[in-house]
Amino acid sequence: MRLAVPRRRPTTLLTAFLATLTLLAASAVATAERAAALDPFTGYLLAHFTGESSNGEQIHLAHSTDGLSWTDLNNGAPVLVSTVGTRGVRDPALVRSPSGDRYWIIATDLRIASGTSWGDASGRGSTSLVVWESSNLVDWSAPRLVNVAGTIPGAGNAWAPEAIWNPGTNDYVVYWATNANRDGVTKHRIYYSRTSDFRTFTPAQVYIDRPASRSQGIIDTQIVEVPSSAGGYRYYRASAEGQITIEGSNSVLGSWTTLGDLSHMGISNGTGGGTVVEGPMWMPFNNGTSWGLWLDQYATGRGYLPLRSSNLGSTRNFQTVSGYSLGATKKRHGSILQLTAAEQSRVLSRWGGSTTAISRIQSYNVQDRYVRHANYTARVDADVTPAQDAQWRVVPGLAGSGTVSFRSVNFPDHYLRHYGYVLRLERNDGSSTFAADAAFTPVAGLASSSWTSYRSYNVPDRYLRHSSYALRIDPITDAGGRADATFRVVR
Repeated sequence: MRLAVPRRRPTTLLTAFLATLTLLAASAVATAERAAALDPFTGYLLAHFTGESSNGEQIHLAHSTDGLSWTDLNNGAPVLVSTVGTRGVRDPALVRSPSGDRYWIIATDLRIASGTSWGDASGRGSTSLVVWESSNLVDWSAPRLVNVAGTIPGAGNAWAPEAIWNPGTNDYVVYWATNANRDGVTKHRIYYSRTSDFRTFTPAQVYIDRPASRSQGIIDTQIVEVPSSAGGYRYYRASAEGQITIEGSNSVLGSWTTLGDLSHMGISNGTGGGTVVEGPMWMPFNNGTSWGLWLDQYATGRGYLPLRSSNLGSTRNFQTVSGYSLGATKKRHGSILQLTAAEQSRVLSRWGGSTTAISRIQSYNVQDRYVRHANYTARVDADVTPAQDAQWRVVPGLAGSGTVSFRSVNFPDHYLRHYGYVLRLERNDGSSTFAADAAFTPVAGLASSSWTSYRSYNVPDRYLRHSSYALRIDPITDAGGRADATFRVVR
């Protein structure tokens, strides 16, 4: 008995043909996106923190054209400030999507400068990561918390997060160190989760766990992809576990081969002494034939030390590098992103050498007082601590020509804006309402023409003034009001 084979109708053939065209078009778009992401790299961006100072545990950026000499961006001030969790971040990682159309910064939610002890931080600390997201590398979302370690029994923390695109699962593998009890042993191990959007994560799983006989914990793992498989592997990872261990693999979630450590160079993570380092940070040089491994010399506070290798298959191929410069600020555990010319132009335009100078805004009639923010409200005070609370960048107004806006130094995505006629420090949400509320027209000082007064852009019959030391916008009708509404920008 023969089975009848149905004939295809013309509409079926047309549907199939159109479906094929759609798939080809989608493939062409995907190929174009990948090609755009592979534009030649012309520079480097380093995200880092600087230490346990008032603004040190925030996101700082530095730029380099050769990967060895670094210039601090934003005049060394933080570029992003965490307002969630512990309100501090360490160990930031820069992540770019495969198509180059999306970026993330993920970081440890930790602020030692607030008085937190290391014991509390590792045993009873935050189990969340802080995440920022951007479509252009310069305009970032508000920070958000993701509790990646919350499903790990007895988890004490979530430290030093990293992420890498995994073609095997078509998503990102996010990995970090958590201190928890496993098989009767409490120590740091590397856990991982998968995500496609850095919002929804799979439950945490163990990624690296050394034998129980090794009591030393493991932290600060970072992976670099080597598409040419130089040295025999596509991926290499470096970890701090008493030594700086180097491993190789051809799959992010596959088996890894230990290649050695850096003890032969007198470098360790504490076991064996010598130059004691942490936070290994990979950096592919833009020549495509060599790789840098930066090591944070935290024990001596000397900042990063670079090594270089053209063949990662053996730790014996690493060499120390001389003639490097880290810039004006200390660089602590971070990550480096290679930049295309377009990305570099955007970054430098936003935070490069043309950055507006840092200023203070002095009151005319109480000249020992300066405009400052305190708990996101604005006022004039003397002897401000920390000093950055009274430091501003007077930038071109968000609302347009002829106006100025006051951008915070230590909350660089926040501006002074009026709300209900009261001045507040708020994050720029990109709306036209915010831009208008945060814009002021400078005019000759109402109390002295050699000083300056600031008229509200969208309520032009009101001026910026202090009243009982709090800042607001009001109509000015008398001599006292004119004095309250007069200021001077000083360096």
